[in-house]
Amino acid sequence: MNVLRGDFRTWDYAGLPAAATIGVFDGLHRGHQALVNTIVAEANQCDLAPVVITFERHPGHLLRPGRVPKRLTTNEQRLEIFGDLGVVTVALLEFDERVRSMEPEEVVTELLLGVFRTEFLTVGPEFRFGRDQHGDVTLLTALAPKHGFRFEPIPLHGDREPFRATAVRAALARGDLETTNRILGRPFQIRGKVIHGDGRGNAIGFPTANLEIDPDQALPRFGVYAVMAGVGGVVHPGVCNIGVRPTFEGASEALEVHLLEGGRDLYGEELSVDFMVRVRDEQKFDGIDALVTQIGRDVAAAAVMLG
Repeated sequence: MNVLRGDFRTWDYAGLPAAATIGVFDGLHRGHQALVNTIVAEANQCDLAPVVITFERHPGHLLRPGRVPKRLTTNEQRLEIFGDLGVVTVALLEFDERVRSMEPEEVVTELLLGVFRTEFLTVGPEFRFGRDQHGDVTLLTALAPKHGFRFEPIPLHGDREPFRATAVRAALARGDLETTNRILGRPFQIRGKVIHGDGRGNAIGFPTANLEIDPDQALPRFGVYAVMAGVGGVVHPGVCNIGVRPTFEGASEALEVHLLEGGRDLYGEELSVDFMVRVRDEQKFDGIDALVTQIGRDVAAAAVMLG
């Protein structure tokens, strides 16, 4: 897969004319996947290249600093999913003041047509672009025949709820993995490097891998979850605790994973954690013995939940 980064004015794109989609694509939920599937199908049918145009960083960092939503997927995760869906080129656009100030028609002529020679474009119905977000589906519908490309917006919703990143974040905040994973079309995943913790897990008989949490990462509601943890190409069933460890008077957020089948030393390695089922809320226990007893129950429950 070809990955373009930075200022689009420096890009040297030599591929076929594009079947393109453009957006933030945080979470790459089922609505986003429908857009990508549409351009891939169109590309295969019309001898075009499926191209996704998105952003290196969320545009909100420039448009509304301090109010940017926690991210659902890293760039690495998004690129992997785009590749799995059949995308040939992903453009991670640098959203700077120059891009922010472009008129909507300039975005079409300079980026979509000037760089990618776009012949087919699809976006979601609420897509906005250009200076002060003046561009929308209505404008693209008018610009398409003027500039000689085909445009087809598609709805982003399912039978039960709209497919939106905001809906995923709301479900995560409730600890509602059923809704989260249904909208995403896959288990919600967090990745991080395994770092040294305080060693309490080993001391009480349940060793854990402690993940370094990116402050921009969206997290499920504090609690205990049955998870599938991947490292080095191998996936292990496990139990994950997210929270502040109130029994130990903790104050900072921690994400700890206990592998049900045991495992090797994982320090320094990247662990992916797929959240499958919520086990319970975070609790404060009267002492270590009560905590150990409950962890044993959590491990047994997770083993059943994960089959």
